[in-house]
Amino acid sequence: MGKASRIKQQSAREKIAAQRAAAQRLERRNRLLITGGSILLVLVVVAVFVVVKLSQGSSTPSASSSGRTALPASVVSQVTNVPASTLDKVGKGAVPSFTSTPLSAASGTTLTNAGKPEMLYIGAEFCPYCAAMRWSMAIALSRFGEFTTPLQGIHSSSTDTDPNTATLTFYKTGYASKYLKFTPVENLTVSHSSLQSLTSEQNALWAKYEPDPNTRGYPFIDFGNKLILKGPIYDPKVLAGKSWSQIAAVLHDPSSPITQNVAGAANYVTGAICKMTNNQPSDVCSSPAVTAVQGNLG
Repeated sequence: MGKASRIKQQSAREKIAAQRAAAQRLERRNRLLITGGSILLVLVVVAVFVVVKLSQGSSTPSASSSGRTALPASVVSQVTNVPASTLDKVGKGAVPSFTSTPLSAASGTTLTNAGKPEMLYIGAEFCPYCAAMRWSMAIALSRFGEFTTPLQGIHSSSTDTDPNTATLTFYKTGYASKYLKFTPVENLTVSHSSLQSLTSEQNALWAKYEPDPNTRGYPFIDFGNKLILKGPIYDPKVLAGKSWSQIAAVLHDPSSPITQNVAGAANYVTGAICKMTNNQPSDVCSSPAVTAVQGNLG
């Protein structure tokens, strides 16, 4: 074999070897891609499975199922820190134009809990009238103590009067005060299912002041068995179409129609609590806000 032939044959072998090497590299690459793709597919399937299990496996109502959601810190701060000067300027607010007798006198043994006068609230999350009063209650209660768990937001029923009213819920709400014990009972959910059951004593107290079960309704508040509130004391329509943030944002403006209603009702609730606590603390119970409503406290 001549030298030229040997060179040509060697070149051909080198070319074939290079082609085979390239083919082997391509095959290894394809195998890696297939393996990587299979691993990725498995990871995606596992991730989807975990997400589905987490969404279905929890026994605690989520925000999507219960309607409850954590309120922005700004909303909580605005509601629980309404200035005394604003409340003093509001006084009775718009309450007298809605009802001339917002509270009625109670009778019998003083209602107490753990050695303190007790404020018993019975409401329901679907209830638009409770939705209105919770804003006022939160303002008033913040003058005597503090909420120890984050307040949650909710909307009243979409099929009831004043539908979808933005409000708070007192479900599992903690509250601490050296002056009183606050006992909230949110009896039913937005969908009217059972949420918190009343004790036999609470049910008997409610029936005492609203004996006809056909007309018995929410909200019901017993202020230490000194005063009773049955129903709202301002028109919930003033809150129509407003978000939690929009309601909270105007509560420091005494000229706002919302504040005239919400804070006006809060002053009545404050006055009723002062009846329970023997006018303590004095700076709250002797304030112009409370003095303004005293003549209409049962």
